[in-house]
Amino acid sequence: MDLESIAKALNLKVRSGEDKLKKEVRGGYTGDLLSDVMANSKEGDIWITRQVHQNIVAVASLKDHAGIVLIQGSEPAKDTLEKAIKEGIPILVSDMPGFEVTGRIYKLINKTG
Repeated sequence: MDLESIAKALNLKVRSGEDKLKKEVRGGYTGDLLSDVMANSKEGDIWITRQVHQNIVAVASLKDHAGIVLIQGSEPAKDTLEKAIKEGIPILVSDMPGFEVTGRIYKLINKTG
């Protein structure tokens, strides 16, 4: 499943990387501790987080994530958005809490319920 399909299904707002929404999402990782995300997430994951600072872009780029979903209506900081645009990292925003976003994305990419 690609990012565009997930964004449409969950009504996510795209803040950067509009031209990268055809990226395949192979899995996901939910977490706010950057060292944990660096150690345990995988290439192709969609990363679900509450963090909004520019270091999330560095981690997503390093791990070659499909994109980042910010939860609970969080918006990326200005410098985060600028860096994401420069590096081509999709950032999407959801009003839902992390638990719900994670469960819904899991169902979508695993074609369950």
